[in-house]
Amino acid sequence: MTDFEALKAAVIKGKRNDVTAIVQEAINNKENINDILDKGMIPAMREIGDRFSRNEAYVPELLIAARAMQSGLALIEPLLAASGRKSMGKIAIGTVKGDLHDIGKNLVAIMLKGAGYDVIDLGVNCDVEKYEQGMRDGAQIIACSSLLTTTMPYMKEVVEHFRGKGVKVIIGGAPVTQSYADEIGADGYSEDANGAVRLVDSLLKAC
Repeated sequence: MTDFEALKAAVIKGKRNDVTAIVQEAINNKENINDILDKGMIPAMREIGDRFSRNEAYVPELLIAARAMQSGLALIEPLLAASGRKSMGKIAIGTVKGDLHDIGKNLVAIMLKGAGYDVIDLGVNCDVEKYEQGMRDGAQIIACSSLLTTTMPYMKEVVEHFRGKGVKVIIGGAPVTQSYADEIGADGYSEDANGAVRLVDSLLKAC
């Protein structure tokens, strides 16, 4: 039987090999795959995210935890799909046109996956058409990331493009602020990856 506390600790500490071994053993023993996610991996990512929000953990620690989480997810995602597990929602995320930075975007994507959402990673340098494809693929929320002040104005184009189309647009990134989100009419803003999960939770519960 899986030691969920050990799995949680391995994720938080970023021990990819340990996470892979624990998850693979659970798969070999035909244990409940949903329990691996719900009792070990999701609580781990929420905890490291909470620590980050309290300034008790920093980006490097969040990154190694995210990579450890991904190593476990890679093993169980095909099994989750086959089990018919109900997704909490679908999010399309990408860095906006003109911006090639992806660390922040990747962190948000893995935190959302860890929280039980289906994530369509659109990559970097995303124009409106790329985000549109995400919506066509079923995304209920479009998440736009930017690290450069010069690319922030494109977020406004994305927001305006999707207005009235039944999909929410949220924004984030180092130079982005709540006041800018309000100015361009975005449906939400978060300053970090953990906050993005809470934002998505609140937006989808309100639907």
